[in-house]
Amino acid sequence: MGKRPGSLVRGSLAAVRPPPRLVDWSIFAIVLFEAVSGLVSFTIGSPSAWPLFWLHRIFGLTLVVLLGFKLARVRHRLTESGRWRPTTLLSVLSLVAALGALATGVAWAVGLDVRIAYWTLLSVHVGFGLALVPLMVWHLSTRFRLPRRQDFDRRRTTLKYSALLVGGAAAYRAQEVANRLLETPGADRRFTGSQPRRGEGNGSFPVTSWVADDPEPIDRAEWTLTVRGEVESPLEYAYDELSLDGDERALLDCTSGWYTVQRWRGGRVGDLLDAAGVRDEAEYVRFVSVTGYRWSLPIEEARDALLATHVGDERLSPGHGAPMRLVAPGRRGFQWVKWVDRVDVRRRGDPAQWLVTLVSGFE
Repeated sequence: MGKRPGSLVRGSLAAVRPPPRLVDWSIFAIVLFEAVSGLVSFTIGSPSAWPLFWLHRIFGLTLVVLLGFKLARVRHRLTESGRWRPTTLLSVLSLVAALGALATGVAWAVGLDVRIAYWTLLSVHVGFGLALVPLMVWHLSTRFRLPRRQDFDRRRTTLKYSALLVGGAAAYRAQEVANRLLETPGADRRFTGSQPRRGEGNGSFPVTSWVADDPEPIDRAEWTLTVRGEVESPLEYAYDELSLDGDERALLDCTSGWYTVQRWRGGRVGDLLDAAGVRDEAEYVRFVSVTGYRWSLPIEEARDALLATHVGDERLSPGHGAPMRLVAPGRRGFQWVKWVDRVDVRRRGDPAQWLVTLVSGFE
Protein backbone atom coordinates (compact mmCIF):
# COMPACT_ATOMS: atom_id res chain seq x y z
CA MET A 1 0.00 0.00 0.00
CA GLY A 2 1.13 3.57 -0.69
CA LYS A 3 2.04 6.03 1.96
CA ARG A 4 -0.67 8.19 3.44
CA PRO A 5 -0.65 11.92 2.50
CA GLY A 6 0.09 12.87 6.11
CA SER A 7 3.14 10.64 6.15
CA LEU A 8 4.38 12.17 2.92
CA VAL A 9 4.01 15.69 4.33
CA ARG A 10 5.81 14.76 7.55
CA GLY A 11 8.56 13.09 5.53
CA SER A 12 8.98 16.17 3.34
CA LEU A 13 9.16 18.47 6.36
CA ALA A 14 11.67 16.21 8.07
CA ALA A 15 13.86 16.42 4.98
CA VAL A 16 14.25 20.22 5.35
CA ARG A 17 13.93 20.57 9.14
CA PRO A 18 17.23 21.53 10.81
CA PRO A 19 18.11 20.14 14.26
CA PRO A 20 16.14 21.76 17.10
CA ARG A 21 18.94 23.93 18.43
CA LEU A 22 19.75 25.17 14.95
CA VAL A 23 16.07 26.03 14.50
CA ASP A 24 16.10 28.12 17.69
CA TRP A 25 19.23 30.03 16.78
CA SER A 26 18.11 30.43 13.16
CA ILE A 27 14.88 32.05 14.35
CA PHE A 28 16.88 34.45 16.51
CA ALA A 29 19.31 35.28 13.68
CA ILE A 30 16.46 35.96 11.25
CA VAL A 31 14.64 38.15 13.78
CA LEU A 32 17.82 40.23 14.20
CA PHE A 33 18.30 40.45 10.44
CA GLU A 34 14.69 41.47 9.91
CA ALA A 35 14.93 44.20 12.55
CA VAL A 36 18.19 45.62 11.20
CA SER A 37 17.24 45.37 7.52
CA GLY A 38 13.83 46.87 8.26
CA LEU A 39 15.31 49.87 10.04
CA VAL A 40 17.99 50.37 7.37
CA SER A 41 15.35 50.18 4.64
CA PHE A 42 13.68 53.27 6.12
CA THR A 43 16.71 55.32 5.09
CA ILE A 44 16.82 54.02 1.50
CA GLY A 45 14.80 55.43 -1.37
CA SER A 46 16.89 54.44 -4.39
CA PRO A 47 15.60 51.53 -6.54
CA SER A 48 19.15 50.17 -6.71
CA ALA A 49 18.70 48.98 -3.12
CA TRP A 50 15.86 46.56 -4.02
CA PRO A 51 17.89 43.43 -2.98
CA LEU A 52 17.71 44.52 0.68
CA PHE A 53 13.91 44.69 0.53
CA TRP A 54 13.69 41.34 -1.25
CA LEU A 55 15.91 39.67 1.34
CA HIS A 56 13.80 41.16 4.14
CA ARG A 57 10.66 39.59 2.66
CA ILE A 58 12.25 36.26 1.77
CA PHE A 59 13.74 35.79 5.23
CA GLY A 60 10.40 36.78 6.74
CA LEU A 61 8.62 34.03 4.84
CA THR A 62 11.37 31.59 5.77
CA LEU A 63 10.73 32.51 9.41
CA VAL A 64 7.16 31.22 9.03
CA VAL A 65 8.46 27.71 8.33
CA LEU A 66 11.01 27.80 11.14
CA LEU A 67 8.34 28.94 13.60
CA GLY A 68 6.22 26.03 12.40
CA PHE A 69 9.06 23.63 13.22
CA LYS A 70 9.46 25.25 16.63
CA LEU A 71 5.74 25.12 17.46
CA ALA A 72 5.45 21.49 16.41
CA ARG A 73 8.21 20.69 18.88
CA VAL A 74 6.99 22.67 21.89
CA ARG A 75 3.22 22.79 21.41
CA HIS A 76 2.65 20.40 24.35
CA ARG A 77 4.22 22.99 26.69
CA LEU A 78 1.60 25.52 25.62
CA THR A 79 -1.45 23.27 25.46
CA GLU A 80 -0.95 21.30 28.67
CA SER A 81 -1.59 23.48 31.71
CA GLY A 82 0.52 21.30 33.97
CA ARG A 83 3.61 22.13 31.94
CA TRP A 84 3.29 25.91 32.30
CA ARG A 85 6.24 27.61 33.99
CA PRO A 86 7.07 31.28 34.59
CA THR A 87 9.05 31.28 31.34
CA THR A 88 6.07 29.95 29.39
CA LEU A 89 4.44 33.38 29.45
CA LEU A 90 7.60 34.82 27.91
CA SER A 91 7.39 32.18 25.19
CA VAL A 92 3.76 33.13 24.51
CA LEU A 93 4.59 36.84 24.32
CA SER A 94 7.42 36.10 21.88
CA LEU A 95 5.06 34.01 19.77
CA VAL A 96 2.40 36.74 19.74
CA ALA A 97 4.95 39.35 18.66
CA ALA A 98 6.32 37.05 15.94
CA LEU A 99 2.89 36.14 14.59
CA GLY A 100 1.82 39.79 14.77
CA ALA A 101 4.85 40.90 12.76
CA LEU A 102 4.35 38.17 10.17
CA ALA A 103 0.58 38.64 9.85
CA THR A 104 0.73 42.42 9.46
CA GLY A 105 3.65 42.12 7.03
CA VAL A 106 1.80 39.65 4.82
CA ALA A 107 -1.44 41.66 5.01
CA TRP A 108 0.41 44.81 3.97
CA ALA A 109 2.09 42.96 1.10
CA VAL A 110 -1.24 41.90 -0.39
CA GLY A 111 -2.49 45.48 -0.18
CA LEU A 112 -4.65 45.54 2.95
CA ASP A 113 -4.67 49.22 3.91
CA VAL A 114 -6.35 49.77 7.26
CA ARG A 115 -5.44 51.84 10.27
CA ILE A 116 -5.25 50.64 13.85
CA ALA A 117 -5.86 53.86 15.77
CA TYR A 118 -3.28 56.30 14.35
CA TRP A 119 -1.02 53.67 12.77
CA THR A 120 -0.99 51.94 9.41
CA LEU A 121 -0.48 48.18 9.25
CA LEU A 122 3.11 48.82 8.23
CA SER A 123 3.70 50.84 11.39
CA VAL A 124 2.12 48.09 13.49
CA HIS A 125 4.35 45.57 11.68
CA VAL A 126 7.40 47.60 12.69
CA GLY A 127 6.17 47.82 16.28
CA PHE A 128 5.76 44.06 16.56
CA GLY A 129 9.19 43.53 15.01
CA LEU A 130 10.93 45.89 17.41
CA ALA A 131 9.19 44.31 20.41
CA LEU A 132 10.19 40.84 19.23
CA VAL A 133 13.96 41.48 19.44
CA PRO A 134 14.23 42.00 23.24
CA LEU A 135 11.65 39.27 23.83
CA MET A 136 13.75 36.83 21.81
CA VAL A 137 16.93 37.80 23.66
CA TRP A 138 15.17 37.30 26.98
CA HIS A 139 13.63 34.02 25.82
CA LEU A 140 16.95 32.60 24.65
CA SER A 141 18.63 33.63 27.90
CA THR A 142 16.21 31.39 29.83
CA ARG A 143 16.92 28.38 27.63
CA PHE A 144 20.48 29.07 26.50
CA ARG A 145 21.77 26.04 24.62
CA LEU A 146 24.42 26.37 21.93
CA PRO A 147 24.21 24.07 18.91
CA ARG A 148 26.21 20.87 19.27
CA ARG A 149 28.83 19.65 16.85
CA GLN A 150 26.56 16.86 15.69
CA ASP A 151 23.94 19.44 14.72
CA PHE A 152 26.19 20.50 11.87
CA ASP A 153 26.48 18.35 8.79
CA ARG A 154 27.92 20.68 6.17
CA ARG A 155 26.24 19.10 3.18
CA ARG A 156 22.87 18.42 4.79
CA THR A 157 22.73 21.75 6.59
CA THR A 158 23.55 23.65 3.41
CA LEU A 159 20.90 21.74 1.46
CA LYS A 160 18.24 22.26 4.13
CA TYR A 161 18.79 25.98 4.48
CA SER A 162 19.01 26.38 0.72
CA ALA A 163 15.66 24.63 0.38
CA LEU A 164 14.13 26.91 3.04
CA LEU A 165 15.41 30.09 1.39
CA VAL A 166 14.42 28.97 -2.10
CA GLY A 167 10.99 28.15 -0.74
CA GLY A 168 10.76 31.62 0.82
CA ALA A 169 11.79 33.25 -2.46
CA ALA A 170 9.27 31.16 -4.41
CA ALA A 171 6.49 32.06 -1.96
CA TYR A 172 7.31 35.76 -2.22
CA ARG A 173 7.38 35.61 -6.00
CA ALA A 174 4.08 33.72 -6.05
CA GLN A 175 2.53 36.38 -3.83
CA GLU A 176 3.63 39.13 -6.23
CA VAL A 177 2.25 37.25 -9.23
CA ALA A 178 -1.04 36.69 -7.38
CA ASN A 179 -1.24 40.41 -6.58
CA ARG A 180 -0.97 41.26 -10.26
CA LEU A 181 -3.36 38.56 -11.47
CA LEU A 182 -5.97 39.39 -8.85
CA GLU A 183 -5.32 43.14 -9.21
CA THR A 184 -5.07 43.60 -5.47
CA PRO A 185 -3.97 46.99 -4.06
CA GLY A 186 -0.61 45.39 -3.32
CA ALA A 187 0.12 45.19 -7.05
CA ASP A 188 0.90 48.94 -7.11
CA ARG A 189 3.41 48.90 -4.27
CA ARG A 190 6.87 50.35 -4.78
CA PHE A 191 9.91 48.18 -4.11
CA THR A 192 9.90 49.75 -0.61
CA GLY A 193 6.44 48.30 0.05
CA SER A 194 4.74 51.71 0.02
CA GLN A 195 1.27 51.98 -1.50
CA PRO A 196 0.21 54.79 -3.87
CA ARG A 197 -1.67 57.95 -2.99
CA ARG A 198 -2.93 59.54 -6.18
CA GLY A 199 -4.09 63.04 -7.01
CA GLU A 200 -2.57 66.50 -6.90
CA GLY A 201 -2.14 69.05 -4.18
CA ASN A 202 -2.29 69.03 -0.39
CA GLY A 203 -5.40 66.91 -0.07
CA SER A 204 -4.13 63.99 -2.14
CA PHE A 205 -1.67 62.54 0.38
CA PRO A 206 -1.66 62.19 4.18
CA VAL A 207 -0.28 64.65 6.69
CA THR A 208 2.32 62.80 8.74
CA SER A 209 4.89 63.98 11.24
CA TRP A 210 8.04 62.24 12.39
CA VAL A 211 7.66 61.40 16.09
CA ALA A 212 6.04 64.47 17.70
CA ASP A 213 6.77 67.32 15.28
CA ASP A 214 3.57 69.36 15.05
CA PRO A 215 4.13 73.13 15.32
CA GLU A 216 1.42 75.75 15.24
CA PRO A 217 0.79 77.24 11.75
CA ILE A 218 3.59 79.65 10.88
CA ASP A 219 2.84 83.24 9.86
CA ARG A 220 4.53 83.79 6.50
CA ALA A 221 4.83 87.52 7.24
CA GLU A 222 6.97 86.76 10.32
CA TRP A 223 8.95 83.83 8.90
CA THR A 224 12.45 84.14 7.39
CA LEU A 225 14.88 81.72 5.77
CA THR A 226 18.52 82.02 6.85
CA VAL A 227 21.50 80.66 4.90
CA ARG A 228 24.67 80.56 7.00
CA GLY A 229 27.81 78.57 7.86
CA GLU A 230 30.63 77.97 5.37
CA VAL A 231 29.53 80.75 3.02
CA GLU A 232 31.06 84.07 2.04
CA SER A 233 27.84 86.04 2.51
CA PRO A 234 25.20 84.81 5.00
CA LEU A 235 21.72 85.54 3.70
CA GLU A 236 18.24 86.04 5.11
CA TYR A 237 15.07 86.02 3.03
CA ALA A 238 11.52 86.99 3.84
CA TYR A 239 8.86 84.83 2.24
CA ASP A 240 8.03 87.37 -0.46
CA GLU A 241 11.73 87.74 -1.36
CA LEU A 242 12.19 84.10 -2.34
CA SER A 243 12.76 83.16 -5.94
CA LEU A 244 10.22 80.50 -6.91
CA ASP A 245 11.51 79.49 -10.32
CA GLY A 246 12.25 75.91 -9.21
CA ASP A 247 9.74 73.37 -10.54
CA GLU A 248 10.13 69.61 -10.21
CA ARG A 249 8.00 66.50 -10.34
CA ALA A 250 9.26 64.23 -7.57
CA LEU A 251 8.19 61.13 -5.67
CA LEU A 252 7.69 61.33 -1.90
CA ASP A 253 7.95 57.88 -0.24
CA CYS A 254 6.87 57.99 3.40
CA THR A 255 8.09 55.38 5.89
CA SER A 256 4.52 55.02 7.19
CA GLY A 257 3.80 53.08 4.01
CA TRP A 258 2.59 55.32 1.19
CA TYR A 259 4.04 57.24 -1.74
CA THR A 260 2.87 60.03 -4.00
CA VAL A 261 4.19 61.73 -7.11
CA GLN A 262 3.65 65.49 -7.05
CA ARG A 263 4.74 68.65 -8.83
CA TRP A 264 6.66 70.81 -6.37
CA ARG A 265 7.53 74.49 -6.80
CA GLY A 266 9.89 76.69 -4.80
CA GLY A 267 13.50 77.81 -4.59
CA ARG A 268 16.41 75.76 -5.86
CA VAL A 269 18.97 75.03 -3.16
CA GLY A 270 21.78 75.35 -5.71
CA ASP A 271 20.70 78.94 -6.44
CA LEU A 272 20.72 79.79 -2.72
CA LEU A 273 24.20 78.32 -2.31
CA ASP A 274 25.51 80.24 -5.32
CA ALA A 275 24.03 83.48 -3.98
CA ALA A 276 25.69 82.94 -0.58
CA GLY A 277 29.05 81.90 -2.05
CA VAL A 278 29.98 78.45 -0.74
CA ARG A 279 33.53 78.07 0.56
CA ASP A 280 35.80 75.32 -0.74
CA GLU A 281 35.78 73.51 2.60
CA ALA A 282 32.02 72.94 2.53
CA GLU A 283 30.91 69.30 2.22
CA TYR A 284 27.37 69.15 3.59
CA VAL A 285 24.19 71.20 3.74
CA ARG A 286 21.95 70.88 6.80
CA PHE A 287 18.26 71.79 6.62
CA VAL A 288 16.79 72.81 9.98
CA SER A 289 13.10 73.00 10.93
CA VAL A 290 11.50 75.49 13.31
CA THR A 291 11.01 72.48 15.64
CA GLY A 292 14.74 71.74 15.76
CA TYR A 293 14.38 68.70 13.50
CA ARG A 294 17.14 68.58 10.90
CA TRP A 295 18.71 66.53 8.15
CA SER A 296 21.93 66.89 6.13
CA LEU A 297 22.72 66.11 2.51
CA PRO A 298 26.08 65.99 0.72
CA ILE A 299 26.55 69.35 -0.94
CA GLU A 300 26.32 68.08 -4.53
CA GLU A 301 23.07 66.27 -3.76
CA ALA A 302 21.76 69.32 -1.92
CA ARG A 303 22.35 71.51 -4.97
CA ASP A 304 19.77 69.45 -6.86
CA ALA A 305 17.20 69.64 -4.06
CA LEU A 306 14.28 72.06 -3.85
CA LEU A 307 12.89 74.13 -0.99
CA ALA A 308 9.22 73.93 -1.90
CA THR A 309 6.53 76.45 -1.08
CA HIS A 310 3.87 74.90 -3.34
CA VAL A 311 2.60 71.41 -4.16
CA GLY A 312 0.65 71.19 -7.39
CA ASP A 313 -0.90 74.62 -7.84
CA GLU A 314 -1.46 75.13 -4.12
CA ARG A 315 0.60 76.70 -1.39
CA LEU A 316 1.80 74.07 1.06
CA SER A 317 -0.62 73.54 3.92
CA PRO A 318 0.74 73.83 7.49
CA GLY A 319 0.62 70.06 7.92
CA HIS A 320 2.67 69.53 4.77
CA GLY A 321 5.42 71.90 5.91
CA ALA A 322 4.39 75.47 5.11
CA PRO A 323 5.92 77.90 4.60
CA MET A 324 8.73 75.73 3.15
CA ARG A 325 9.81 72.10 3.08
CA LEU A 326 12.72 70.24 1.60
CA VAL A 327 12.13 68.16 -1.54
CA ALA A 328 14.96 65.61 -1.81
CA PRO A 329 14.34 63.11 -4.64
CA GLY A 330 15.62 59.63 -3.86
CA ARG A 331 15.33 60.18 -0.09
CA ARG A 332 12.63 58.82 2.22
CA GLY A 333 9.89 61.07 3.52
CA PHE A 334 11.31 61.70 7.01
CA GLN A 335 14.36 63.26 5.32
CA TRP A 336 12.18 65.81 3.50
CA VAL A 337 12.42 68.31 6.37
CA LYS A 338 9.25 70.34 6.98
CA TRP A 339 8.95 73.93 8.22
CA VAL A 340 12.50 74.78 7.15
CA ASP A 341 13.76 78.13 8.40
CA ARG A 342 17.54 77.63 8.27
CA VAL A 343 20.10 76.24 5.85
CA ASP A 344 23.53 75.50 7.35
CA VAL A 345 26.50 74.93 5.04
CA ARG A 346 28.98 72.71 6.90
CA ARG A 347 32.37 71.08 6.61
CA ARG A 348 31.13 67.84 8.19
CA GLY A 349 28.00 65.77 8.44
CA ASP A 350 25.77 65.83 11.49
CA PRO A 351 25.65 62.45 13.29
CA ALA A 352 23.53 64.00 16.04
CA GLN A 353 20.67 64.41 13.56
CA TRP A 354 19.66 60.81 14.30
CA LEU A 355 19.06 61.69 17.94
CA VAL A 356 17.37 64.98 17.10
CA THR A 357 14.88 63.19 14.84
CA LEU A 358 13.63 61.35 17.93
CA VAL A 359 13.34 64.30 20.32
CA SER A 360 12.69 67.41 18.23
CA GLY A 361 8.94 67.50 18.71
CA PHE A 362 8.95 66.95 22.49
CA GLU A 363 10.18 70.41 23.42
